[in-house]
Amino acid sequence: MLRTPLYQFHVDNNGSMVDFAGWEMPIRYAGIHEEHKQVRTSGGLFDVSHMGRVKVTGRHSRKFLERLCTRKISDMQTGQCRYSLVCNEGGGVRDDVIVYRFDEDDFLIVVNASNREKLLGHFEQVRAAGDLTLKIDDQTKDTAMIAVQGPRVISMVEKFSKEIPALKRYRFAIKNLVVTKLIVSRTGYTGEDGVEVILPASMVGFALKMILQGLDMKSADAAVKPIGLGARDTLRMEASMPLYGHELGEEINALSSGVDFAISLDKDQMERGERFVGMDALQRTMKEGGPARKLAGMQFEGKRAARQGNIIKIGDSEVGVVTSGCLSPTLGTSIAMGFVDSARTVVGTSLVVDTGRGLLEGRIVPMPFYKAAK
Repeated sequence: MLRTPLYQFHVDNNGSMVDFAGWEMPIRYAGIHEEHKQVRTSGGLFDVSHMGRVKVTGRHSRKFLERLCTRKISDMQTGQCRYSLVCNEGGGVRDDVIVYRFDEDDFLIVVNASNREKLLGHFEQVRAAGDLTLKIDDQTKDTAMIAVQGPRVISMVEKFSKEIPALKRYRFAIKNLVVTKLIVSRTGYTGEDGVEVILPASMVGFALKMILQGLDMKSADAAVKPIGLGARDTLRMEASMPLYGHELGEEINALSSGVDFAISLDKDQMERGERFVGMDALQRTMKEGGPARKLAGMQFEGKRAARQGNIIKIGDSEVGVVTSGCLSPTLGTSIAMGFVDSARTVVGTSLVVDTGRGLLEGRIVPMPFYKAAK
């Protein structure tokens, strides 16, 4: 298994290590429930170095990204991040990504760890098909990425920088740290405010000392504590953020996944616009009345959790399938997301989920399940 530059940090903090997409990563430290509450009430530090970081530069980089991404790229401003999907020809989702724009011909794409190798091959195919001139540089193993999330995080950041707290969501700045540069973005995957930091792998130890200066993470009331992948998953579920392999996938129509804001079916009509891979298929879907199923949020009586693959029923009719579910540590109730027949996604509709060991009674509710206070 691959190890991130923070591996020793995880070991020193008693991280329980598992294989995740070929990387040795911490699933938990103190416990998923406790770590989840830590992020919701104060702050948590996540190692997200397993995510892929691919630099795209050169004369045709913007045109390449317009053809690659479902979201508009040309109207991005310098210092802006944008969430997007990368689709296959059938309108299924190869991955969801974050694009950073540094300059006219200078971008960074952050991709999911499990899809990095697949996407690198796809990037080359898109470049070759368009005879485009650009450089694609996989910087994943030479860099690290840290997320610090929670309601107390931005006030902590103010001690080091006045610029970062002033950033809008999905904006980033480049900061100097001794002899290196950090990319600090107002982004995250928890539903809380916070930052994500990309830096050279060799500088991780020094950067952690700076970020955690004066903090005792083993103290019961520490402002920031290390958080594993288990709590990262429950946090993103409460925030109704999709996960590849659950709400997103090669066989899942992109228009079903609840991220329509990231799909611009008119982007070829904008100035300098291009048609993206999968656009034809998604336009056909809309002409045929939209996707057969759409992502819906569900809340259940009791504390038993629905799991991926469980069947959703309304009356005697099978109307969908669960994609993600958990007992929400914040709400204290069982929540789930799933694909439901489009005509049956009305909020308030009663339903049952067949777990294979019994039925869970619930109803369709608005998403996200949880919103952080502003």
